[in-house]
Amino acid sequence: METAAEFMRVARRELRQGCDRVSSCLGRLTTEQIWHRDHAIENSVGNLVLHVTGNLRQWIVSAIGGAEDTRQRDWEFSNRDPLPAAELQERLEGAVQAADEVLAALPADRLLETRRVQVYELTVLHAVVHVLTHFAGHAGQIIWATKHVTGKDLGFYGHLRKGVPEAGPRNDP
Repeated sequence: METAAEFMRVARRELRQGCDRVSSCLGRLTTEQIWHRDHAIENSVGNLVLHVTGNLRQWIVSAIGGAEDTRQRDWEFSNRDPLPAAELQERLEGAVQAADEVLAALPADRLLETRRVQVYELTVLHAVVHVLTHFAGHAGQIIWATKHVTGKDLGFYGHLRKGVPEAGPRNDP
């Protein structure tokens, strides 16, 4: 399989998996839990979802896909109006779907083209890697916060435990 095509397949799968896991977390939390913060310097789960949604749209949909950049990054962190889980999930899933469409249509020869995103000059490949690592980092925060608040194992890796039967075919590494 061609390296660029495999990279894009994996990138798209990782974004979908991250979205599914964040959506699962949102489904386990109350609105109050989603917007809770122990300290003013912390980001709530809700703010993190707004942030990764804005990042996906700015870096992939706009910078790579050519859509207008309408991101309001400061608002992603400062918003204190508690949006319900369903709205956050809809925003996130819409951004992941839009990013997936851009990545699915991206020809391999464009990966080394240069883009300007925020104050950065970087290749399309670099932008995709940035989004993947950025999304994964914040998804990890959301997962941790969900475990912390609920006191429950979310089951994302239960299939790796000895003695736990495989739930069926999986694409997770």
